[in-house]
Amino acid sequence: MNANTAPAQTLIWAVHDGKIGMANQVLGLTEAVGFPYVEKVIRPRAPWRYVSSQFWPRPLEALGADGDRLVPPWPDMIIACGNTSVAPARAAKRASGGKIFWVQVQDPRHGRREADLVVAPSHDPIAGDNVFQTLGAVHRVTPERLEEGAKRCGPALAGLKRPLVAVLIGGDNRVYRLSPARLAELAEQLAGLQRDGAGLAITLSRRSAAGAGAALRARLGSDGVYLWDGSGDNPYFGLLALADAIVVTADSVSMVSEAASTGKPVFIAALDGGSDKFQRFHQAMQGAGITRSFAGAMAHWSYKALDDTARAAAEIRRRFAARSPA
Repeated sequence: MNANTAPAQTLIWAVHDGKIGMANQVLGLTEAVGFPYVEKVIRPRAPWRYVSSQFWPRPLEALGADGDRLVPPWPDMIIACGNTSVAPARAAKRASGGKIFWVQVQDPRHGRREADLVVAPSHDPIAGDNVFQTLGAVHRVTPERLEEGAKRCGPALAGLKRPLVAVLIGGDNRVYRLSPARLAELAEQLAGLQRDGAGLAITLSRRSAAGAGAALRARLGSDGVYLWDGSGDNPYFGLLALADAIVVTADSVSMVSEAASTGKPVFIAALDGGSDKFQRFHQAMQGAGITRSFAGAMAHWSYKALDDTARAAAEIRRRFAARSPA
């Protein structure tokens, strides 16, 4: 069988726990693989939702009725992401008699040897014959989505000055904190870009503090600034498509990776905190010439747009074809 072909009936289950970060990675990679798929959002029932999936004695029975179940007929492939998905994906592969080709996004920590392929960023400490390393996270940003986003956002951003800077702001997570003081400092840096003649298109994430938008608006005003207030369609793809440069807070590997897929200058805005894992990621991105630290001034540079999702999808198709009957 050719590495880029598969039986017409090939079916993928895209398995995740419903968290947007997990869903975007699984769905983006599944869509890039290109076979028909069914999305499976799994939600463990009590008490298993409070325990790492590696300790579930019967993983398929631990899934609650408020989510999707993993039951026959089995798919040809499972692409899964997140700790919650590891034990159920492994159990489904076993229950299928090994028929399922199991791809796990990110280091599964347990079940590594049974996974047919692990797609993990280089800052994850995992290696092996069944590991495909990416520089950043896989995602759903594609040329088609960028083009559509540009069409939808064009009118809203048409009056802004150039260069247009997209600003992607995250928030608190397990290792980073977007403190009021750091937000105020970032707002001052963005005000400096305004004074230099740049337009600003800003979007906040679900993790941004409730008052972040108001604080930014108070400092930056509304002249020459687009600030998404959470109503209507999310302009995220449009901002990536139409911007000349992108500022991203340091707390999100996914947002940085998505910005890097555009080939545009990506500036990283530091937050309080951090970890060795995030530091390895940011060092790798800077070392590749993709990102630079944001200190309130613009610069221009070029690099080859990051294509981790397409590369990983091609590797999945190759390995799946190699183990499938001709």
